Amino acid sequence: MLPYVNAPFEYVGGALGTSADELKLVFSFYLSYPLAAVLKRIPDKEPWKKNAFAIGVSMFYLVGLFDLWSGLRTLVISAYGAYAIAAKINSPYMPWIGFVFLMGHMSINHIIRQNVNDPSSVDITGAQMVMVMKLTAFCWNVQDGRLPDSELSDFQKEHAVRTLPSLLDYTGYVFFFPALFAGPAFDYCDYNNYITSTMFTLPPGTDPSKAPPTRKKRKIPRSGTPATIKAVIGSIWIFAFLKFSSWYNPELLLGNEYMKYWLPRRIWFLYMLGVTTRMKYYGVWTLTEGACILSGIGFNGIDSQTGKAKWDRLTNVKPWEIETAQNTRAYLGFWNINTNHWLRNYMYLRVTPKGKKPGFRATLATFVTSAFWHGFYPGYYLAFVLASFLQTIAKNARRMIRPLFLSPDGKTPLPSKRYYDIFTFLITQAAFAYTVAPFILLSFSSTIQVWARVYFYTLLGVAASFALFSRSLPFRKQLVARQSARVSPAPATSASTLHSNIEKVAQEEVLKDKERLELQRTKSNEPGYRRAPTLGIADDPELEIDEIIAEVKKEFEERRRRGSLVQGFDVKKTVEQKLKEFKEFKKGS
Repeated sequence: MLPYVNAPFEYVGGALGTSADELKLVFSFYLSYPLAAVLKRIPDKEPWKKNAFAIGVSMFYLVGLFDLWSGLRTLVISAYGAYAIAAKINSPYMPWIGFVFLMGHMSINHIIRQNVNDPSSVDITGAQMVMVMKLTAFCWNVQDGRLPDSELSDFQKEHAVRTLPSLLDYTGYVFFFPALFAGPAFDYCDYNNYITSTMFTLPPGTDPSKAPPTRKKRKIPRSGTPATIKAVIGSIWIFAFLKFSSWYNPELLLGNEYMKYWLPRRIWFLYMLGVTTRMKYYGVWTLTEGACILSGIGFNGIDSQTGKAKWDRLTNVKPWEIETAQNTRAYLGFWNINTNHWLRNYMYLRVTPKGKKPGFRATLATFVTSAFWHGFYPGYYLAFVLASFLQTIAKNARRMIRPLFLSPDGKTPLPSKRYYDIFTFLITQAAFAYTVAPFILLSFSSTIQVWARVYFYTLLGVAASFALFSRSLPFRKQLVARQSARVSPAPATSASTLHSNIEKVAQEEVLKDKERLELQRTKSNEPGYRRAPTLGIADDPELEIDEIIAEVKKEFEERRRRGSLVQGFDVKKTVEQKLKEFKEFKKGS
């Protein structure tokens, strides 16, 4: 640590009632703005200087500001261990080896942090969590770079690393200071395109007059205004958190005063505890995104409608969408967006055998990965398990109840749908207020205490919902009957006709794909040919096509059973969509 650097933070922290480390962390977020402006002004033709500057600032943060010598050692072990694995292990299972190494190393630090249990101090696990996302993705990108394009999805082609980067470029990627402590995480291809300025090259055929404005000879567009907006919004969230946390905090819910309020108000306090906690993350992630925008790496092309530069490449959270979410998918999908992308692209799809749709194994692997990534507090696992049940219930409700508030074609909302929307908003927010509490309280005993004080309302709701939607109870049958009563019955001959058409259309698509499949078989017998790993699961293209035909038939039968109009069942469109999904999952595995 630099001499006397801690003194002003200790003085201000004492006046505000917060720790010096917490103040230094927030200070580093704001300091990243002027430093990002300097980074942006380093000449485009000298990317090594950009790397050196980014690395130097991160060293100042880690050692000069926080005295995290052990943390620096941790990041170096993870970073260069992953680089060595990617460079030296030439095997389809290289990414899994890298994954186990990185997650295992981070798990050790999670356990140490949990034993120390000092929320006021800054340790290295936050930065290491970001690094694990970046480096596991890097291992997969290197492996994708060793495969032919015919074996890759569009996403994999775009993110593949064909040539191992130099140690300087790699270190700059690992220690990119605007995203060091709290993210956002991004893939190596984004960083490489940034330091080489290829990110800012206009697509072919673009009118040069529509290019976003730049200064002098720089290729990076001017980004001061959107970065300032993010800084202001992030600051508002931070100040709101400081204010609201004095009113809504875990001590309130665990104290004796809490039980003096009636149940609706206790649920309101539980909800506001979640909102207040999210404010901190909204602020931190918005501030770091703004610094990334100012540096230029947040650039995401030109908006086709406005013609202006887009700066949403590294957006990590959308507060409005979360706080107004009417279902679990919206609530979870707009939270920690980059982590969701990482889990999907580098776990959920990677454990799925080629040509198969992700199933229970992929879901389980994703759940376990996310849980271990966060740490080992019991609260994380309570929240994850309960959230998975909420997702299942939400799918049942959307499939069985929502159509009753739409026209028979399922496209036009009925006047009554506004009440459905209000109800789903209230139930979603109340359910997740209960579900996210363990993430805040962390311990098992505190979680159970708070849950008991609101009479386990979400757990009881989950149990009741599973019972109501059970096929053995009349409630589900009544919903099906009500849906059937709203539409005209299908002609008796529709089933056999459509079944025949399904097979005909699917077989035509198979014939179109036959040449590609034969080419893959030929290549698979050539020496040195590498397939993406499927974890030992057999790959049978013909069997997969048969399964898709069966799936389309099943969808038709399900619609007919529910009473939907089979006349509106577009065979060709449905088969093509299923085959498209099949090919995407085949490439994505």
